[in-house]
Amino acid sequence: MKPEEHYVNRSNWLRAAVLGANDGILSTASVIIGVAAASEFKDPIVLAGVAALVAGALSMAAGEYVSVSSQSDIESADIQREQQSLQENPDYELEELAKIYELRGLHPNTALQVAKELTEHNALEAHARDELGINEITKANPLQAAFASGAAFVFGGVLPVLVAIVFSVEQMVYVQYIFALLFLIILGIISAKTGGSNIWKAILRITFWGTAAMGLTAVIGYWFDINVS
Repeated sequence: MKPEEHYVNRSNWLRAAVLGANDGILSTASVIIGVAAASEFKDPIVLAGVAALVAGALSMAAGEYVSVSSQSDIESADIQREQQSLQENPDYELEELAKIYELRGLHPNTALQVAKELTEHNALEAHARDELGINEITKANPLQAAFASGAAFVFGGVLPVLVAIVFSVEQMVYVQYIFALLFLIILGIISAKTGGSNIWKAILRITFWGTAAMGLTAVIGYWFDINVS
């Protein structure tokens, strides 16, 4: 019998990777577009793109690590409290677990029997999973999230920088927008396929917000047209 393929076990690293790549493409391209709209020279445009790439990748990795570490700390604290409660009030915890299964549709006698058997097998695991909603698949992993987010940002951010190096200043704003939109569409397709979700919904979502961000930075660049040299 062939095991079912599930996508939830990819949720932690996929979320961080998609966020990092999306932010890498969008923020780097937006910075380049904003500077290109205000400059007649390529050097400051490329420099701004590289600076945005490096700073963004480090910031993304650090921010992801800190935020996911906070989530991990909360999960660990809840598990410790649950472990202490299991030691001090085992009967109450057994009734609590049985009530959870009863509310999910089991007969009271069946729910109690299931709670007893799972408690005998691994009480803490049963309460972490069914009472707290914590399991090995969805448990926060700060290092994994930080690496996935930072590496994905670099991968996404280097694309607009390469476009800035190759094309002329006169074409920069329009070319950056077209290529960034193309990169975002490809990212939307990859993330949708990897996560098993609707491709068109992912594409529409990612291109709409991408267009809004790049359009706003272009307007700001033209507004502050200072011809950076």
